[in-house]
Amino acid sequence: TGTVTEGLGFAIPINTARVVSEQIIQNGHVSRPYLGISWQPITPRVAAIYRLPVQYGVYITDVAANSPGSQARLQVGDIITAIDNTTLDETHAYINTLFQYSAGDKVTLTINRNGKPIQVQATLGESGQ
Repeated sequence: TGTVTEGLGFAIPINTARVVSEQIIQNGHVSRPYLGISWQPITPRVAAIYRLPVQYGVYITDVAANSPGSQARLQVGDIITAIDNTTLDETHAYINTLFQYSAGDKVTLTINRNGKPIQVQATLGESGQ
């Protein structure tokens, strides 16, 4: 017999759904802001296991060449903890926060590099055409 999955659901923030639907109506596709990084999410559990200096954020595992992230001099091992004035936490996930911006927007990223917080500027690119 199969496993019952009744009551299983997934949530998409309404602001994200609204942005996606408006872009599809206006452009016929979804344009996502692009930083050009590969990353892993950090939660308090992950932070404890790996003894990371922050409870929430995204750990950068790769930075694409010639990407907005490389132009901002992001490095493997950096941890993004905020985008502009939005701190990444249990209610502000990286992707949902990034999705509030558009390609061409300039943002200030707060990152933790080698245990020290610093800020860098990045101009977001476009992905998804």
